[in-house]
Amino acid sequence: MEASQVAALIRAGLPEAEKVEVTGGEGKFEALVVSPQFAGMNAVKKHQTVYATVRDQIDSGEVHALSIRAFTPEDAPDA
Repeated sequence: MEASQVAALIRAGLPEAEKVEVTGGEGKFEALVVSPQFAGMNAVKKHQTVYATVRDQIDSGEVHALSIRAFTPEDAPDA
């Protein structure tokens, strides 16, 4: 699975996301997700929300590891 495919899955599952950047490959990925949907969520809930968008790929083994940085637009680092 390619990083662009993981990014597309996250975007499809979180259509309000303002930014989705995924890097990596060979089943190991890092994602930066910025979405107003994360407002009021703690870090664990944000990560669970992102993981849910790729749950099938994790279960099938296409995605072995996904490191997530998830922010609201107000809290996002300048990048």
